[in-house]
Amino acid sequence: MPGANANDSGNDMPASNSVLDLTQWVRDVPDYPKPGILFRDLTPLMADPVPMRYVTDLLTRHLDDVGAEAVAAIDARGFIFAAPVAVKAGIPFIPLRKSGKLPPAVIGADYELEYGTARLEARHDDLLAGKRVVIVDDLLATGGTAAAAVQLLKNLDVIVASCAFVVELLPLNGRARFEDVDVFSLLTY
Repeated sequence: MPGANANDSGNDMPASNSVLDLTQWVRDVPDYPKPGILFRDLTPLMADPVPMRYVTDLLTRHLDDVGAEAVAAIDARGFIFAAPVAVKAGIPFIPLRKSGKLPPAVIGADYELEYGTARLEARHDDLLAGKRVVIVDDLLATGGTAAAAVQLLKNLDVIVASCAFVVELLPLNGRARFEDVDVFSLLTY
């Protein structure tokens, strides 16, 4: 994928006020994982430090805008985007893991999948109560997993300030699941 060089520093990083077209780092994979699905592959974006730094900067700016005090991420691709954002913002990172991946004490939230149910869990931590948290994930499709993440954090008495995604698939209307939570997306399809 092409890099971007919007400044003269020689490090191939865009200037802070420039805009990158992130779509050039999103690969369309037809009929994956099953026929009729168009998979939006973000691994080219993840592999290039130019768009990754740009995405990190934009998400960090959003966290600042909503007054985030911590970042939560959905297992596993959300971790890739949220961890550098938390570091850059200087705030805690909260992993929301698949069932059985965290030691006790944990609390969880179950959610529906097209083929059954799944569960997200977080470590029970009273220090998070009342904190403003932004949930970060790679992609918003139907919104089931992110809605479970919102419920899980609310069960921890956390204020969910926003859900932030790199990509949002508009035809699947996942945004409709978040009546009382801000939804922020960098790219929409």
